[in-house]
Amino acid sequence: MSREESADLSWAVLEATAGQLRDGEARRLAAELPGAGEQWQPRRHRPEARPVCPDEFITQVSRHTGLTEAEARAATAAVRAALRQGLSEDRYRYLIRQLPAECAGLGPVS
Repeated sequence: MSREESADLSWAVLEATAGQLRDGEARRLAAELPGAGEQWQPRRHRPEARPVCPDEFITQVSRHTGLTEAEARAATAAVRAALRQGLSEDRYRYLIRQLPAECAGLGPVS
């Protein structure tokens, strides 16, 4: 996967994740990601959280990236693993608790 494809995929997963968070939480996530502050700011059309089921989450990532749903699911898990490494343990756990419980299966939770 090229660097550009990887960045596009990461952006798609982060955007889908941000859509499930309140506006302040999404902005806090962007600010805490190493190097993301300049490259990614969540595009929000409403301030409240908009949780979606895991299948819809994967469909959003798939639509944006052109990946199959199986590829989007694997990519989501990989981006979640990178988030897990990039955030403090407390911050990552807090972030995951903000997402619908069904989303725990989309990647590393602890």
